Amino acid sequence: MAIREIRTVPDPVLRTPCETIREITPSVRRLVQDLLDTVDDPGRAGLSANQIGVGLRAFSYNINGKIGYVLNPVLEEKSGEQYGDEGCLSVPGLWYKTRRADYARVRGIDLDGNEVVLEGSGLMGRMLQHETDHLDGRVYLDRLEKTERREALRYMREHAAK
Repeated sequence: MAIREIRTVPDPVLRTPCETIREITPSVRRLVQDLLDTVDDPGRAGLSANQIGVGLRAFSYNINGKIGYVLNPVLEEKSGEQYGDEGCLSVPGLWYKTRRADYARVRGIDLDGNEVVLEGSGLMGRMLQHETDHLDGRVYLDRLEKTERREALRYMREHAAK
């Protein structure tokens, strides 16, 4: 369908919790295709609907050559710990070490209403937490240590003015 423009901080859509998808409509099907088309690019691990301006609970992913999506994801389990570099399409050019659970599991549905369970450790675990954060109106900068968060926000202010 279409590769969509990525919304960036401080766009308010990124800070607004997304609504549950109550019915699979043609527009939801188009949204899923746009999410899949837009995430299908090297270096893109995941993409939430609000990152392309749509306030519905859906995200796509592109991990280790596997591309997919989930509707109405709920982060239902996480364990362990990882502390590593994280970036975001909505915060271009910034990478910071971010603390996350190592393992995460998300449960949702597909376009046919069938249950979908996504789980994994490492990059997959990080992506699942990152994208569900987006759907809850949070960006990864919210999870940074205080000093790094201040540094990131200062960098963004300085570069937004140019």
